[in-house]
Amino acid sequence: MKFHPLGHGLILSACLALPFAASAQVAGTTVLGTTQSVYAAAANGWSVKKAILDHDVYNDDANPEVVGSVEDIIITPKGSVSYAVVNASKYLGLSSHYVLIPAEQFHVENKRITLPGATKEALRNVPEFKYNKNADEKLK
Repeated sequence: MKFHPLGHGLILSACLALPFAASAQVAGTTVLGTTQSVYAAAANGWSVKKAILDHDVYNDDANPEVVGSVEDIIITPKGSVSYAVVNASKYLGLSSHYVLIPAEQFHVENKRITLPGATKEALRNVPEFKYNKNADEKLK
């Protein structure tokens, strides 16, 4: 019978971590984390960092063109992801023109973020989004 050190190491690590993982889920009477079904849904969702941030935004023309890039995701004070900050001047190279686009306006098709009806000019005509200077202080 052959022993596989890596396999045994993983099993040992899992067994040692199990008591900590089970007790780490609860702080007082508040349950932290999620249910198994929510976890499964989240695991199949998109990573903002990997699949959305810094990715190009295309229009839905017959020959789609890049109209900007996703620079940020805004979470409202109530905790919902509501808006994406799109840099509408990505390819001008001189400056940035950030616009706020409601999340429900985006579509994802063929691993591409699409903003139906958008043009570079239309996005540049949207009023520029400016961050609240005090927003970051709330997390400190």
